[in-house]
Parts: sequence; structure tokens; C-alpha cells
Amino acid sequence: MKVSTRGDYASRALLSLALHASSGGDPSCPTAVRDIAERTGLPQPYLEQILLALKGAGLVRSKRGVGGGYVLARSPEEITLSQIVSAVDGPIVAGDFGLPHENGACDHEGQCVLLDVWADVGQHMRTHLDSFTLADMVTRAQGRVSASGDAAV
Repeated sequence: MKVSTRGDYASRALLSLALHASSGGDPSCPTAVRDIAERTGLPQPYLEQILLALKGAGLVRSKRGVGGGYVLARSPEEITLSQIVSAVDGPIVAGDFGLPHENGACDHEGQCVLLDVWADVGQHMRTHLDSFTLADMVTRAQGRVSASGDAAV
């Protein structure tokens, strides 16, 4: 699996919002797109598009006007990397091969066996990304846990 630039940028933007809230910032106070772009080094026009997709998926809320910006729509413990990536990239799959036993997918030798394996790989990727929340990423970013998941000393 290759996480797209959109998936990476979306994850970085939401991590920035979560880090801001956890470092004493008011979690209900919107953060301007410009500020998120500056903190993350992401291009603002592209970030705006990504945040709109995240808003459509119910992961962020926005406020317009002076003092406007974005806030997380749910707590960091309730938002997984799988939800973030899916919001901007669509379903997490190992490939666009179709499902076994549908639309002639098993017409050729060995095809259904492999389709079954690819579907299983996609499920493993979704399950693995579901095991990481934004709260986990905040903990790691603040150095309280190593990248391997072990407690920092």
C-alpha cells in the first residue's frame, strides 16, 4: 500500500490540530488554514481542499470569518488514521481488482485465488490503520512513546 500525498497531508493537518489542542490551546477555538500550513509546511491552497474533504467526512468542523478556521469534530481518541486516509483517498484497498466471484472475476485460471488474497491484504491494511488514533500520534509526537510504540525513557 502506498499512502497518497493527500492522505499524508490530511494526517499531518489533523495531527497539527490535535497537537495544538493538547498543548494548552482551546480545542474549541478554530485554527486558521494559514496557521496549519505554517506549522506543517504544507501548501495552503492544497491544504484548503484537503480540509474541505475532511469536513465532508465529519472529521473537522469549520467557522467562517474573523477568528475562523478548523477544529476537530471529535476527540483525537475517536479519529483513526484509517478514517483520515479514507476521507481523502476513498476506500483502503490493495488494488482495484474487483471482488472474487463478481462480474466474471473468476473467468481465468487462478484469478479468484489472487482476488481473495488482495481483498485480505486490504482488510489487514484497514485494520492496522484503524489501530492508530490521533491521540496515539500526539503521544508519539510529544516524545512520550517511541516510533515503535515503546514507552519513552
